[in-house]
Amino acid sequence: MNVAGCEFPELLWYHVEHQVWARVEGDLAVVGITSMGIRLAGEIYMCRPKTVGSVVEQGRSVAVVELAKSIVSVKSPVSGTVVAVNEALAARPELVHEQPYGDGWIARVRLAGWPGEAAALLRGDDAAGALQHMAWLNRLQGELGS
Repeated sequence: MNVAGCEFPELLWYHVEHQVWARVEGDLAVVGITSMGIRLAGEIYMCRPKTVGSVVEQGRSVAVVELAKSIVSVKSPVSGTVVAVNEALAARPELVHEQPYGDGWIARVRLAGWPGEAAALLRGDDAAGALQHMAWLNRLQGELGS
């Protein structure tokens, strides 16, 4: 789907407030920042995920990103243990911009508390409406269709 010129793959789970996503694959989730989150934040100069073995909670930090004028915590859409981080981001943080749902992923998390946590996330048509509202709140312009 496309919201305000930002792409959102339909099969992902979105935490709209924090502009992060999860692709659930069995007992693991790949997590990252949405294209809208990146557009709102601006250019990312550094991305430092939590280390492998770290326990993360839904809505709490899974990574830190450095922007032009600030350092921001990236909130995790899921709870669990970090089992892998995207090592490529150390040398090429621009991957988060270029391929937010592909090579720009941040971490893989072994899920704890799924599927109960799914209630805090949106996907499909439910996500589209919330994302359109977020775009409106932030005055993002572009196509507002799906």
